[in-house]
Amino acid sequence: MSATAETSVAPPAEEPLVRIERAPPLARLTLNRAAKYNTLSSAMIAALRAALAALEGDAEVRVIVLAAEGKAFSAGHDLAEMGAERSLEEMRALFASCSELMLAIQRQPQPVIARVQGVATAAGCQLVAMCDLAVASTSARFAVSGINLGLFCATPSVALSRNLARKPALEMLLTGDFIDAATARERGLVNRVVAPEALDEELARLTASIAAKSPAAVAAGKRLFYEQLELGIATAYERAGEVMACNAVAPDARRGIAAFGKR
Repeated sequence: MSATAETSVAPPAEEPLVRIERAPPLARLTLNRAAKYNTLSSAMIAALRAALAALEGDAEVRVIVLAAEGKAFSAGHDLAEMGAERSLEEMRALFASCSELMLAIQRQPQPVIARVQGVATAAGCQLVAMCDLAVASTSARFAVSGINLGLFCATPSVALSRNLARKPALEMLLTGDFIDAATARERGLVNRVVAPEALDEELARLTASIAAKSPAAVAAGKRLFYEQLELGIATAYERAGEVMACNAVAPDARRGIAAFGKR
């Protein structure tokens, strides 16, 4: 991204856990702990939530790209925070904070696109699945590997089962095996797969297409998309009809419909 204005969600003296780069209409959030494989520690979770919150009301930002430094996109939870000395209440708090992060991504008015340059495992794979869209490098790999440690990836299963068909999702969860980027695309975990050197160019094309659309329509559409998935079909149509009617009388849609009618 060029001509960016960069801020951080950590004290200036520290290297930020998450870098925020604004280049309207885009913003890029970068997980910035390459040496620790960008694990979702409590601090990383809090930093990412704060970064999303900082952009939520930013009218100039139409699309958010979630990227990562280093070879790994994210290796999931920091196992140092899950040691034998941790109590049940501490474990509950950790997973609750992670779940809130995942829901915050879904509730974010701007579409969030994962830029997956490397390995995404366990909660890192969950993070990819919870982003609205994902573009992956051919070198990316995905797994929900907690089962290899005797820990079923229960919270990642929520996101995975909403992206993949049931049997492929459960196979990943029960085996912990890796899948490559091409398989991830076939199964619906990512949208596009390109060579590593083409990753940013492909992202630029996708983000430019979305950023050119009405931000009000995109925000309303994203919200409705996730709401209706959890509803029965009759209720879903009722809710969708109301959203579409409100959208149709909004200024952007009025102008678009009028312009199309003059062609």
